[in-house]
Amino acid sequence: MTAPTEVVPGDGPAGDRGVAAGTGTATAYRPSAGAGPGQPPDPRRWLALAIIAVSQLMVVLDASIMTIALPHAQLDLDISTANRQWVMTAYTLAFGGLLLLGGRVADYAGRKRAFIWGLVGFAAASALGGAAPNAEALFVARALQGACAALLAPAALSLITVTFTEGKERARAFGVYGAISGGGAAIGLIAGGLLTEYVSWRWCMYVNVPIALAAAMAAVLVVRESRAEGRASYDVPGAVTVTLGLLALVYGFTRAAEDGWSAGATIGLLVAAGVLLVAFVAIEARAAAPLLPLRVVLNANRGGSFLVAMLAGGGLFAMFLFLTFYFQQTLGYSALRSGFAFLPFSAGIIVSAGLASQLLPRTGPKVLMAAGTASAVAGLLLLTRVGLDTGYASHVLPAELLISLGMGMAFVPMSSLALLGVEQHDAGVASAVLNATQQVGGSLGVALLNTVYATAVSNYLTAHGTGGTAQAQAQIEGYTTSFIWSGALMFLALVAALGFIRARRNDMSAPEGAPVHVG
Repeated sequence: MTAPTEVVPGDGPAGDRGVAAGTGTATAYRPSAGAGPGQPPDPRRWLALAIIAVSQLMVVLDASIMTIALPHAQLDLDISTANRQWVMTAYTLAFGGLLLLGGRVADYAGRKRAFIWGLVGFAAASALGGAAPNAEALFVARALQGACAALLAPAALSLITVTFTEGKERARAFGVYGAISGGGAAIGLIAGGLLTEYVSWRWCMYVNVPIALAAAMAAVLVVRESRAEGRASYDVPGAVTVTLGLLALVYGFTRAAEDGWSAGATIGLLVAAGVLLVAFVAIEARAAAPLLPLRVVLNANRGGSFLVAMLAGGGLFAMFLFLTFYFQQTLGYSALRSGFAFLPFSAGIIVSAGLASQLLPRTGPKVLMAAGTASAVAGLLLLTRVGLDTGYASHVLPAELLISLGMGMAFVPMSSLALLGVEQHDAGVASAVLNATQQVGGSLGVALLNTVYATAVSNYLTAHGTGGTAQAQAQIEGYTTSFIWSGALMFLALVAALGFIRARRNDMSAPEGAPVHVG
C-alpha cells in the first residue's frame, strides 16, 4: 500500500547526458526531445504536467482502490480465501517485476509513445476487469493493468525530466508528482469505498477507462516525444526469469494455503522459483546490458535500503488486506466507512515524511530508518489485540498512527539512500529498483501472510468446531496471527536498517537539483 517512490537526480538540460528513471543506462537525449540549450521551454509544459499527473494518480490509486472493494469482489465472483490475494498481487507483481524493462522500452521506443501505449493498455485491462465473469478473468486483468503501469510510470517520470529543463520549474513539477504519489493511495481508498457502496465494485475498474483514454488523447496533442540515442538493448531473458520466478513463488504460497507446505505442488513451485531467481542473478552478472546491474544492489547502503523497502512493503500491504476484511466482516463497516478508517494512516505518512525531510541532514539516515521501522513494529503488534468487540478508536487508530508515522519517517532516508554514491548512468535504475522492491515485497508479503491467515483459521476451526461464534473467532485468530507475522517482517526491516546502513549525516547532502520525492 505504500505509494511508489521515485528519486530523480540531475538538473541539467535535456540535451545533456542524463538518466531516465526505470532504465539502467546513461542516455543521450535527442536535441528535439524537449527544450535543449538555447531553445525556448515548451509552452505547453504545464498542460503536459497536468496530463502526466492525472495518469500517475490513476496508477497509484489503482494499487489501493481494489483493496476496499475486495470483500465484495470475492463474494460476487466466489473467490476462495487462498486465491483472493491475487486481486492485489497480480497487479503489484506485474508492476514491480516489469518496471525496469518498462523503463528501458520507454527510453528506446519513445517516452511519449510508451506513455500513450501504457494508457490505452491500462484502459483495455480495466474494461476487462470490470466485466470479469469469474475470478480468473479478474486476475488476468489486474496483471495486465500492472504490466501497463510498468510501461506508463517510468515513461511519465522521464517525460517530466525532459520537459522541464529549468531547475526551479523542474522542482515544482516534481513537487506536483510527489504530492500525487503520496495522496493517491488515500484517494484510492475513498474512491473505492464510494464506488463500491453506491454503484458496484466493478466500477473500481471501469472508472479508469474514461480517465486513461482522455489522458491518451490529450497526450497525443500536447506531449513532446523524446527517446534515447543508440541501439536499443532489452534484457528480455532477465525480465522473463525474474517475473516467472516471482510468479512461481507467489503461486507456491497460494498452493501452500490450499494443499499444505509439504505438498508436492507447493514444494515444486518453491524450488522452481528458487531456480528461476538464481538464473536471473546469473543472467544479470553476464549480460552486456543487464536489466539490473548487480553493482547497484551490492552497495551496502543501497542494498540495505532496497531490502528494507521490500520487507516493509510486505508487512504494510498485508496489513491493509487484513484490516479491510476486519473492518467490513468483523466490525460491519461499509466500504465507504472502511475507506475513511484508513485516512489517518495517509495523514500520518504525510506529516512524518515532512518532518523526516527536515531531520535527515541532522540525524543521518540510520537513526530515522531504525526509529521508523521500530514504531511500525509496535503498531503492528498492537493490532494483534483486536477482537470481536474491540473498537476502532481504542485499538486500530493508535496502531495506524504508530505505523504511519514510523513509515513516513523511514521512507525519506530510504529514498535518499537509493541514490547515495550511485554513478549517473545507474541513477535511473537505482530509483526504479526502490519502487520495484516495494511492489514485489508487497506481492510476496500478501501472498505469504494470506496463507498464514488461511492456515490459522483452519487450525482454529479444527480445534473449536465450525459454529457461528467459532467462525467469527477463527477470523480474529487469522487476523492476529497475520499481524504477528507482519510485525516479524517489519522487525526484519529494522534489523536490515541497523545491519546494512553505514551512511552518516554528512553523506546525505544531496547535490542541488536532486529532489527526493516520497509517497
